[in-house]
Amino acid sequence: MRTLLKSNPLLVLLAIFIFSVDTSAQTKKLKRPSSRVGVASVDQFVRESFDLYDKVYMYDGYAQAGKPLSDEDIDVLEQALDDVTGLSDSAPDILSDIDGIGVLKQGKATLQVNRAKKALKYSIKTSKELLLNQRKRETEKEEETESTSEQDSETVDSSDSPSGNESSESANENKSTSPKNIQVYSKFDFVPGDKQLFFDDFANDFIGDFPAKWNTNGGGEVVTLGDSSEKWFEFKNGYSIIYIPDVPDLPEDYTIEFDTEVIGIDRNTSSNAGLEVLLSDDPKFNSGANHVKAWIPYGQYGVFNIRMRNYIQRGGGGINSAIKADIRQDVLERPHFSIAVNKERFRLWVNEKKYVDIPRIMPTESRVTTIKFNLNHFKDGKERLFIRNLKVAEGGVDLRRKLISEGKISTNGILFDSGSANIKPESMGIIRQIYQVLQQESSMNLKIVGHTDADGADNTNMTLSKNRAEAVKSVLVNIYNVNGSRLSTEGKGESEPVAENTSPEGKAQNRRVEFIKQ
Repeated sequence: MRTLLKSNPLLVLLAIFIFSVDTSAQTKKLKRPSSRVGVASVDQFVRESFDLYDKVYMYDGYAQAGKPLSDEDIDVLEQALDDVTGLSDSAPDILSDIDGIGVLKQGKATLQVNRAKKALKYSIKTSKELLLNQRKRETEKEEETESTSEQDSETVDSSDSPSGNESSESANENKSTSPKNIQVYSKFDFVPGDKQLFFDDFANDFIGDFPAKWNTNGGGEVVTLGDSSEKWFEFKNGYSIIYIPDVPDLPEDYTIEFDTEVIGIDRNTSSNAGLEVLLSDDPKFNSGANHVKAWIPYGQYGVFNIRMRNYIQRGGGGINSAIKADIRQDVLERPHFSIAVNKERFRLWVNEKKYVDIPRIMPTESRVTTIKFNLNHFKDGKERLFIRNLKVAEGGVDLRRKLISEGKISTNGILFDSGSANIKPESMGIIRQIYQVLQQESSMNLKIVGHTDADGADNTNMTLSKNRAEAVKSVLVNIYNVNGSRLSTEGKGESEPVAENTSPEGKAQNRRVEFIKQ
């Protein structure tokens, strides 16, 4: 062995790396190599190492978020540990395949094997700790020390790998995922409807399929992005390609919310590149006799305004406006879009900022019934757009009067990160209204009650619901300076569902917060 190492400096480098790798938990996800070496055993070793690493890293994320493992999770982890250990033991067998190939390919193979080794060491250590329930949340700073001649690609793979990154890097590898400070949203005045009509996060759809609760005259598919297990629906670019979710006929008052993600958008993106949200009186693939269009720009080399247009059959198009909106950075960072329609009024927010508020734009004689989306002027194969978490709800009117008059409101518009009590900032519109009621009704005390869906263990959900109620109280006290003695909290877990727990819509309705006058 010593002679072999002396004769091959690259093996010396590999041996040094293997015994010097820091096996502490990774806080930043390791990059999967974006291309193959061309040596079958090396490519297979790297691919299998990262497939297992992705599983363990996902469960590590659950632990850091405080989400306990289910029996099924433990079974998967135990199998992963066996597979990782076996794969690690077989690693020396590939060294002979590296020897004798070209210098450039040999260097590339060594870099990829090194990265795979690091992934395996992490996977073995972490899976053991998770199975022993000894995993601690790590906060140390992770520095990227690897260098490579490969160019990392920002691509999505929806067919070769369950995680969508068989031969690609994370679409969001260098993108900040830290939540926005909810203080920024303290004046956010969007209030989602309280009767849910439609919700889709594509949880029940298969990767590569067109989502079951949508229709189109073009194409599209459900994908995962990079290392995340979240599912997104990719729209296809094209003239008059329409996407229609299976939302029931729209009432007079309703709200629409959704998130988007983009890949390939840069300063060369067309000034006409954008996403159109169309509210129409026709359920088919056209604009309809009466409709309202909101066009959201995605170009980067200039400020391209949000455009609003309506067409009313009796009277024609009365509004065709361009509203100043520099949202260039917003659209690159998974923005949350919120729309509120109250009879003739139309409002639109991008994240916490309201850009559109037109009091009389919606047709009244023939009410719009259908939501449609259209994507246009994106470069095929380069610029791509994905949508997730589409929610449509009836209502969106003032909850303050209802709380004062009825003494109780229930809302699923206060959103939390999955499996945690971290409040999403777009929930602040509702909490702000609760604060305004307490400010006006100085003698009123409130009980805040949290509810969860049925995913996870009963006792875990009970704790989670209590923590979420406490989180809402904390915002009222720390952001809006409400006296904490006026607020009490309770958690009901999954014990009082208002809908079935077998669909995304039902689960979303069950995840709610109640405010009860005391």
